[in-house]
Amino acid sequence: MVGLKEELLKSIWHAFTALDLDRSGKVSKSQLKVLSHNLCTVLNVPHDPVALEEHFRDDDEGPVSNQGYMPYLNKFILEKVQGNFDKVEFNRMCWTLCAKKNLSRSPLLISDEDAFKVWVIFNFLSEDKYPLIIVPEEIEYLLKKLTEAMGAGWQQEQFDHYKIALNTNREGLSAWELIDLIGSGQFSKGMDRQTVSMAINEVFNELILDVLKQGYMLKKGHKRKNWTERWFVLKPNIISYYVSEDLKDKKGDIILDGNCCVEALPDKDGKKCLFLIKCLDKSFEISASDKKKKQEWIQAIQTTVNLLRAGSPPPHKEARQKRKELRQKLLAEQEELERQMKELQTANENKQKELETVRKQLEAAAARAAEEEKKRLQTQVELQDRFSLELEREKMVRQKMEEQVAQKSSELEQYLQRVRELEEMYKQLQEALEDEKQARQDEETVRKLQARLLEEESAKRAELEKWHLQQQQTIQMTEAEKQELENQRMIKEQALQVAMQQLEQLELERKEALEQYEEVKKKLETAANNTKSWKDKVAHHEGLIRLIEPGSKNPHLITNWGPAAFTEAELEQRQKSWKGKKTTSE
Repeated sequence: MVGLKEELLKSIWHAFTALDLDRSGKVSKSQLKVLSHNLCTVLNVPHDPVALEEHFRDDDEGPVSNQGYMPYLNKFILEKVQGNFDKVEFNRMCWTLCAKKNLSRSPLLISDEDAFKVWVIFNFLSEDKYPLIIVPEEIEYLLKKLTEAMGAGWQQEQFDHYKIALNTNREGLSAWELIDLIGSGQFSKGMDRQTVSMAINEVFNELILDVLKQGYMLKKGHKRKNWTERWFVLKPNIISYYVSEDLKDKKGDIILDGNCCVEALPDKDGKKCLFLIKCLDKSFEISASDKKKKQEWIQAIQTTVNLLRAGSPPPHKEARQKRKELRQKLLAEQEELERQMKELQTANENKQKELETVRKQLEAAAARAAEEEKKRLQTQVELQDRFSLELEREKMVRQKMEEQVAQKSSELEQYLQRVRELEEMYKQLQEALEDEKQARQDEETVRKLQARLLEEESAKRAELEKWHLQQQQTIQMTEAEKQELENQRMIKEQALQVAMQQLEQLELERKEALEQYEEVKKKLETAANNTKSWKDKVAHHEGLIRLIEPGSKNPHLITNWGPAAFTEAELEQRQKSWKGKKTTSE
């Protein structure tokens, strides 16, 4: 309620200061009665005219006096405000009372309605001290919001120049100067009136009406389950939906609290980009125009619910409070710095006074010292005369002493010459010792190097001997292998000789068999010519004679040297004999 009271007081202050004064320089009771009645009407507070008459019975010293209008305003109006009133209507009433008297007559690029919204925004962003002003930091914040809403780029360098010029003359701007600044188009060059008006309206909705987000979406009905397009407006604790964006026909509210949640839904029933808002008593299915809008609404609603759970104010109010706290902190630091500077200045002045006192004391001491110096000089003259005779006597004594000193100096010079000679000899001796020491170190280094080389040579010699032994062993193994191969070669040569002998034996046997075959062939030819009856006998012995019968159609055994003169049985017997001989020879 304290923050609400401060906001109300700012608008009321504008309305009060716009009232006309009478000849005595005071606001008439009739005007205060009208103002009080209007305030009670728009704030939904019962009006008590008797209390007003009682309060102003005696004196009437203005809005912030203990005897003026402010005590009545606090006690009988502001303390009874419950918050169930229309902020826009309240501000418009105060605007009506003060705009005509204070609004600039020069043509502006914004309408009266936009000027009213800028005035309300000024009351929201201004400092909590009177007369009301908006500081450069808040002006920069507001202009950045407007520039962002217009989709333009922020000109920081241009504002810095403006800020420097502003700080040179004053601490901030009044509401009417802020309206002139925005209406002049200095920071909205290239933008038409409609774009500037839409930007002012967007910032007004966010900062004053607490509109966190708004836009068209489809809502599913609870009874008929049909989808209808609605204009949704998200505020810190409620989502209201209307038929259109003119906000004239309100269709319902979605009350938000810390128990609400929002979640995305899959596409269904031909609807896309769906999400669900769950409350304790009811749930609402909503379809956004695209995925980006869906994600923005889900994020905005979830952020609002999180703020409700944490009990935090809306983001723009929290940001305004943080900026004020930061300015107050900087102001406190600046005041502390000024206080320290004043303390340092006071301490410096005290030091200057102390230094002045010390300077006077030094001047007095210098005067005393000059007097004493004068007396000392007089005493010195007297002493000089007194000691002049003694000085003459001392002069004679000094001459004698000088002669003695000259003699002693000669002796001393000889002594010093001897000392220099001894020092030179000492240096030469030291150099000789250093050379000898260096030579010994070099000798030791060479000796160590020779020892290391001998060790390396011994190691290499041992390694070479090891390699020589390995080579000897390898040669011996090679000789053994060579001997073994030679033995194998001899065995194979012997086996080859045996095979050659067997081959020669076979050759002889083949020749003998061929000779036998020729003899048998001749005998068969003779027998065939002598008798034909021999064929019958041959028929009985076909298995024995058929192989060598001339002209027979049966297959003959063929060897490398021609037709065979032996049977298969004889051939098998001969093969066994050869194999036996071969095995024996091996």
